[in-house]
Amino acid sequence: MLPVFGHQNPDTDAITAALVYASFLTRTGTPATAYRLGELNFETPFVLREAGIEAPAMLPEQEAGTTVALVDHNESTQSAPNLAELSVSYVVDHHKLGDLQTSSPALLRFEPVGSCGTILLKLHREANLTVEPLEARLMLSGILSDTLHFRSPTTTDADREAVDFLAPVAGIEDVTDYAMQMFAAKSDLGDTPAEQLLQMDYKEFTFGEGDAAQRWGVGVTETTNPGYVLGRQEELLTAMRDLKQQHGLQGMILSVVDILEEHNETLVASGTEAAALQGAFGVQVADGRADLGSRISRKKQLVPALEDYFAQQH
Repeated sequence: MLPVFGHQNPDTDAITAALVYASFLTRTGTPATAYRLGELNFETPFVLREAGIEAPAMLPEQEAGTTVALVDHNESTQSAPNLAELSVSYVVDHHKLGDLQTSSPALLRFEPVGSCGTILLKLHREANLTVEPLEARLMLSGILSDTLHFRSPTTTDADREAVDFLAPVAGIEDVTDYAMQMFAAKSDLGDTPAEQLLQMDYKEFTFGEGDAAQRWGVGVTETTNPGYVLGRQEELLTAMRDLKQQHGLQGMILSVVDILEEHNETLVASGTEAAALQGAFGVQVADGRADLGSRISRKKQLVPALEDYFAQQH
């Protein structure tokens, strides 16, 4: 069975894409099984319960040379620890091309859309494969999650059209209500430890090149109740500094995104990050926090600006 998996610290799109792509590959002649690389956030279990399906198992250690399929990522730092030893033969992704290397020609599908779910629907259509209700619900959920129900600047017309097609197949009559239920589940953080909260939607990136290169951790918490998260600022800043030290990073930020107001308040671990945010976004940092306004997309608005900033520091 071909292992199919998304990125570390998986979100709803990573999990649903793994499940749907594994099903697609199996139905088109390549037996595959979905796996995950980390613990689920609070939104994804809601989606899976509503769909009546179990979460994928954790990916067991894979022997060198094992053929695998990646969804929703392509960078080694976000993938299986021994990815360089594996044979990546399939990738479905909507992020920029990172450091992906393959030992043999691979089937790659990259598109600048809001979610892997949108690409997977296209694959079904191109293969003249009927979209089953379960897969429709999973793809739709991934699209709504990653686009924040079309609030994210990553949203495209293809994402909107995909939701219009998938909703009746999935048996979801009120898409807005379903999206709000998803976001409510995501925001039900309770007494989640700060360390876990920080890493629920967390990725590491390299900014700059050569001796000037810096490794940063960029976390995002999307919520309908930002006051709760920001009320735990000191705990989170402590967790950020600890993780920064543990991973040997030069920078660490956590963006708290208000889904409904489409607003970003970012927690900043130290003066190093404060200087970079001022240079990249023209904002001031006060008391460990920066107001990044409507910049709510890590993929399209945060990481590219930081990449540009560090590229100019030579």
